[in-house]
Amino acid sequence: MESTIFPSWLGGYEIKRHITNPNIDVGDYSYYSGYYHQHHFEDQCVHYLLGDKSSAEVWQSGIFGEVDKLIIGRYCSIASGVVFMLSGNQGHRHDWISTFPFDYQEFGEQVQSGIKRAGDTVVGNDVWLGAECVILPGVKIGDGAVIGTRAVVTKDVEPYAVVVGNPARCVKKRFAEPQIAMLLEMQWWHWSKTELKGAMSLMCSEQVDALYQYYLTHIKKN
Repeated sequence: MESTIFPSWLGGYEIKRHITNPNIDVGDYSYYSGYYHQHHFEDQCVHYLLGDKSSAEVWQSGIFGEVDKLIIGRYCSIASGVVFMLSGNQGHRHDWISTFPFDYQEFGEQVQSGIKRAGDTVVGNDVWLGAECVILPGVKIGDGAVIGTRAVVTKDVEPYAVVVGNPARCVKKRFAEPQIAMLLEMQWWHWSKTELKGAMSLMCSEQVDALYQYYLTHIKKN
């Protein structure tokens, strides 16, 4: 497979360098590896979000007002074909008698807009999203979580949880609760590059307690 975007499944690119939609916010180092789908992150992964190439003019007109956003933290790994479903229900209200988005010009002025915000979709820091998983509108994914391949995430995910399936369910936590508390306190994703380099042997290990001691000695005191 030849591509000028993703020449190999071994690599990817830093997402924030390729974003044009003002309603997407991505932190440093988070990357997309899209070799098997061969489209840019914004084109392949972000669905139904006003402000993209196809809806930029409508978004700039302001007729929809504020819309939900996609917010992704730092150091996230996003595999090929992940899908974020945005902008709530797109006008299809399943709590109304009809889910159809009637046109007021054809059916009269009593037609009401079915757009209902679901809230921002937020991915924390150091999150791994497996290939072709689907994240539904308004979902919040905690720091350090892992989302399995083709999982359909319909509700919030706790920090450091591993979720799989359709609908996605938590099958385990990556670490014990005391260690998770340490990791959430340390927030290593906000450390400077120099601080991270000093702890890299611990970052590439299971030694959360030792990393916490490094944090207390070298980071917290600053």
